[in-house]
Amino acid sequence: MSEEIKLSKPYLGNKQRLMTLVEEILNSGFFIQGKYVAQFEKEIATYLGVKHAVAVSSGTAALHLSLIASGIGPGDEVIVPAYTFPATANVVELVGARPVLVDVDLDTYNILVEHIEKAISFKTKAIIPVHLFGNPADMEPIMEIAREYDLVVIEDAAGALGSEYKGKKCGTIGTIGCFSFHPRKIITTGEGGMVVTNNDDIAERVRKLRNHGMQAMGFRYDFVIAGFNYRMNELEAVLGINQMREIQKIIAERQKLAKLYMDFLRDIPNIAFQKTLPEATTVWQAFVIRLRDRNIDSIWNILQEAGIKVNIGTYALHLLKFYVDKYGYKLSDYPNAAELYMKSLALPFYNGMAPESIKQVADTLREVIYR
Repeated sequence: MSEEIKLSKPYLGNKQRLMTLVEEILNSGFFIQGKYVAQFEKEIATYLGVKHAVAVSSGTAALHLSLIASGIGPGDEVIVPAYTFPATANVVELVGARPVLVDVDLDTYNILVEHIEKAISFKTKAIIPVHLFGNPADMEPIMEIAREYDLVVIEDAAGALGSEYKGKKCGTIGTIGCFSFHPRKIITTGEGGMVVTNNDDIAERVRKLRNHGMQAMGFRYDFVIAGFNYRMNELEAVLGINQMREIQKIIAERQKLAKLYMDFLRDIPNIAFQKTLPEATTVWQAFVIRLRDRNIDSIWNILQEAGIKVNIGTYALHLLKFYVDKYGYKLSDYPNAAELYMKSLALPFYNGMAPESIKQVADTLREVIYR
């Protein structure tokens, strides 16, 4: 077996510059939500062109706080795509609301806009479109629906930092945008997330909620709401700052690597690539293919044995035990989500991946499919 090809590997940017920043923090003894968190927030806000960026402990925390800050709670409903990481729906459950699932498009993997309106009821308060794997959802008609029904739009842009839809950065189109800095995302802080918005009131509520509900009152503090410990620390922030210096380079390389994969795999008719809408640009947070004629189970095992680490794309929420048990979903309720769950494969993909490794993955995959 040749050397193992990992599913993902974080790129941390210039290591000498990073170590200088880390050493400064270690010497200062100030580790939590200080000047580097504030600097990271400013850099994200500037890059995206928004008024507010509020750093938090994870992308899940960003979604959770966005719902609470939007006043969503028990008895409310929130539209969520049926094919996404469970956190998108779990946070809705955690505020006491119900996630109402909508099927996704087999080509883009994103929410089927034409199915949204019939899922809306008098209880619906928000839509959470997901830019899955960095691929922009069709935001223009989503925003039209939201305006018609007076709904909050919370963009789950966890993997879409830098992706664009009709000239606008993903995460800046809706009421609120939520980003993740997990190690498989465009830039990473280990764990971490960011809430972005142009709404002053929502930003202020998120700032209080992330830090136990604390508010400065002169030289004292008061606690004006029951909040959380969802803070980002300084060491995480400098990881993000260091990579933001190179974000355009990071994105350009990922786009080049995705094109290489497509060039190597284009001749295999059984493979479908994730499609991007016209006037949209994806940053390829992950490279996920769909097998048109078979489930991934047997292929998965052979690739793993060959030292090629792969994963499912993501999850069909209506097939997960919690949601089946609570809502009685069946396989056929969201057929596209079910098909993508069973037939989609995330291939090794990361900054710094050698073209030879991409070719090796493609050649092995071709051999397996035609076996």
